Amino acid sequence: MASSRPDTGASSLVPARVAALAPTRIETAVFVSGVVSMGLEIVAGRQLAPAFGNSVYTWGSIIGVFLAALALGYWIAGRRAAARASRNALALAFVGTGAFVVLLVGGGELFLSGAEDIPLPARFAPLVPVTVLFGPPTVLLGFVSPYAAELVEAESTGDASGQVYALGTAGSIVGAFGTTFLLIPEFGVVAIEFGFGLLVVAMALGLTKPSAKTTWVSTALVAISLVVAFTVAGGLVPGVGGDVVYETQTQYQQLQVVDQGDTRTLYLDDTPHSAMYLDSERYVFEYSRYLHLPMLAVDDPEEVDRVLFIGGGGFSSPKRYADEYNATIDVVELDPEVIRVAKQYFGVEESEMNIHAMDGRAFLEETNRTYDVVVLDAYRADRVPYHLTTTEFMRQVSDRMDEDGVVVANVISGRDGPESAFYRAQYRTMDFVFPQTYSFPTDDRSGVQNIELVATKNREQLSQAEFRERNRERAIGLNLSDELDQYRGDVDTGDAPLLTDDYAPVDSLLARQVDQQYAPDRTDNASAAG
Repeated sequence: MASSRPDTGASSLVPARVAALAPTRIETAVFVSGVVSMGLEIVAGRQLAPAFGNSVYTWGSIIGVFLAALALGYWIAGRRAAARASRNALALAFVGTGAFVVLLVGGGELFLSGAEDIPLPARFAPLVPVTVLFGPPTVLLGFVSPYAAELVEAESTGDASGQVYALGTAGSIVGAFGTTFLLIPEFGVVAIEFGFGLLVVAMALGLTKPSAKTTWVSTALVAISLVVAFTVAGGLVPGVGGDVVYETQTQYQQLQVVDQGDTRTLYLDDTPHSAMYLDSERYVFEYSRYLHLPMLAVDDPEEVDRVLFIGGGGFSSPKRYADEYNATIDVVELDPEVIRVAKQYFGVEESEMNIHAMDGRAFLEETNRTYDVVVLDAYRADRVPYHLTTTEFMRQVSDRMDEDGVVVANVISGRDGPESAFYRAQYRTMDFVFPQTYSFPTDDRSGVQNIELVATKNREQLSQAEFRERNRERAIGLNLSDELDQYRGDVDTGDAPLLTDDYAPVDSLLARQVDQQYAPDRTDNASAAG
């Protein structure tokens, strides 16, 4: 006998459960706002780096402005949400965000190129471009959560605000990890911003009923403007000059390989890092010659059998060392893409050297090898990572050097005056660790330049005359007589700080030279920047 009771089996509950688990459009909007706001924050660091560096001041400005903008958006929206919250208002917040992203895509790079000239102290300079470019869209994204909380509470039961802010936080987590680990290694900054623009436009359409013609027309105009801005953006960005052979965004920096005349140059964040002549083995950058000074400081260059380079770039110096000296060459380069590019475009043969893709300090901690010569040449733009400057790091270097070992550090700084703050601090730090330290500026001018600091474990100080005698007697592949003219046996460190892991104010020291234009001197006296 068939039952007259309705079927209440599990199969009838499945659609209801699925519907309960599926996010509503309003909840999706909250999630998307979190993705885009945090994604733009990560992208902001990459976009500002070529002009303002990756210093603590840059990131502090970015984090502070984004938090302030979100707080302002929360506050304004919270005051209006109870009386005026609607799906259409929520959609308009996304439309407005898309409109500002259009400006970011189409004019962000041009604005940044002009913002470098704003007369502000270096530590505050990033505040202006971050506020102008990223503040308005972030304020609008801050509108989303209060509006959504009001709408969710009106349409359902439960803790609306807790649910909304949990979704927003989840979106921020996805935006942070997704942008960092997926988008930036694969796409350029402008392309990522374009993608975020399309996402907020799509979200606006998803929230708006077709009957809301004004919102639909506004959204369509923003979408069209976004495509146009993305199409023309590449032609508006100032170039470094020359023919771009290859360019990409690595996980650490913007990379370009540029040919100009008979020279090929590697640019990282718009700063020339390495170069080679296409028809000659000569060095392009003058400071590279100074990196051979350790062969005059060691007791016997014939006994140099292992050399370590921390920082690879285009590998011009490691290649020359491999050609000139009968030594095993180890090179530590942080960015794997730099290594790949060096092999493809700069003639690096891994059979000539051992290449390690990792942080230089981590390598020193892991290796049990010792070296006769260590070359420190790791920079991002014109800034050295602070953890490669401290007494603790220099002790690690010393521990990995033979008893008569020599280290040379490439320092980008002024030689005199306020802009010499970092140079004097780095000299004091190395001189604190090593028995003897020598300084070799590469130019007579007082502006920002490459300065080579040579430190030895030998307690006997070498005079300039003794260096010259060794230069005459030793066959090291280069005549360094001109370079030895720059010999400075002692440097007045004055009130320069001793750099330690606990206190290494490298960013503030380098900030004093921000108004000085840096370009490495070339051996042919041409401009390195093109």
